[in-house]
Amino acid sequence: MTNLTNRLRLLTYIGLLASLATPTLAAGAYTELYNFNCASDGCDPLQPALLAQGQDGVLYSTLQSGTSNAADGTIMNYAPGGAESTLYRFQGLDGANPESGLTLGFDGAFYGTTTLGGANGKGTVFRLSGSALTVLHDFSDGTDGAYPWAPPIQTPDGSLYGVTFTGSNPGIAYRIAPNGTFSTIATLPSKTSAPLIMGTDGNLYGTTQYGGDFNRGTVFRLSTKGKLKILHSFDPSTEGSVPIGPVMIGIDDNFYGTTSGGGSASAGILFQLASSGTYKVLHNFQSATEGNDSMAGLVQGSDKFLYGVMSAGGTKGYGTLYRVNIAGTKFQVLHQFDYPTGGYPASTPTLHTNGTLYGTTTKGGSEENGTSGIIFSFTNGLKPFAALQLWAGKPGASVGIFGQGFSAATGVKFGNVAANYSVVSDTYVVATVPSGAKTAPVNVSEPGGNLSTLRKFKVISH
Repeated sequence: MTNLTNRLRLLTYIGLLASLATPTLAAGAYTELYNFNCASDGCDPLQPALLAQGQDGVLYSTLQSGTSNAADGTIMNYAPGGAESTLYRFQGLDGANPESGLTLGFDGAFYGTTTLGGANGKGTVFRLSGSALTVLHDFSDGTDGAYPWAPPIQTPDGSLYGVTFTGSNPGIAYRIAPNGTFSTIATLPSKTSAPLIMGTDGNLYGTTQYGGDFNRGTVFRLSTKGKLKILHSFDPSTEGSVPIGPVMIGIDDNFYGTTSGGGSASAGILFQLASSGTYKVLHNFQSATEGNDSMAGLVQGSDKFLYGVMSAGGTKGYGTLYRVNIAGTKFQVLHQFDYPTGGYPASTPTLHTNGTLYGTTTKGGSEENGTSGIIFSFTNGLKPFAALQLWAGKPGASVGIFGQGFSAATGVKFGNVAANYSVVSDTYVVATVPSGAKTAPVNVSEPGGNLSTLRKFKVISH
């Protein structure tokens, strides 16, 4: 972790020397919410370090290091508007250095990985239910790979799919059942720390940092049976290189992501990729003003803009928070990170269904608790919305819906067709895809105002 931090500092210094120009910041409010204390909380969330919204509306993630009784990392949560809590402390044999963050399973439990530790010292896959952790798999650096950074994701059949980072065979894709039954399904073009995402076609999508036609990274499609297809190979001369973060699916069904390097200013790019493979560079980052060395993915707000962070650079040298429209024609720096209030953001921000953007930084923060990273929020007038745990399914399938105010909900519709639903909590309901529904947004009716999904739910007819 130290080498990467030093690399970020060096890139920042180079970026600062390039220019002192200051771009106009967009309106919005940045808040340092919590300063990690290494000794008691754990600290230094790197990437992907996903913040997962739970069924209770609370955000959950991992902290990859620490000192004293948090030496091997922790699992923590943060209640928006409330407090941070430490849920679990790793002890080495159960895993160490959890870089992954967490993903929420259909069972309400969280799943993640540790890059080190476990029975073989090569990392683990784990399940967290409440404060109880179960190790599902100990990597051995055999055919199963080793040192996983990304958390696995769950598909409708209940299986979990994930990827490994390095080891003797960098970039292994695996399937694991909640009971721990493990199998390797594919060898990827190279190592990856980016979480997989599931498309509405039932396939998995991800990025690798190297491999492909130019050995500078790929975007790939992977079936749940292990059939691999490279959708795009990055050409560093014109298209950017070394994508570290994941891709995301926009409301237009295109994929969006970033690269950590390459582009016209050698500071990385933001790209659009159609499922057909048509590739477009949307923006070339400028290190001194907009940031460089992107490690994160993107999220899309109710304003249809894409939001993301740069891990270094910018006018203060500690990274930036930005937004850009999907055409790439309107780019705005929203916040210039600094050390006192959090610096070097490396993980993909999470857009909570309350409309607030949340994220973490790797370093920085006030001296009260130390300078080992923070949780931050950014408000930009984004409207509350509903989000789905599953974006495609047949009539009769159960779909988890995130939001708020659900205790007073009066109905759920898939398009114009009413659905049966049950309220699990004020922030989570489970609905059944109704017969006759068509591909459309999902709407939850509430007395204080309806909540709708930004993306359409795809109804599978067969």
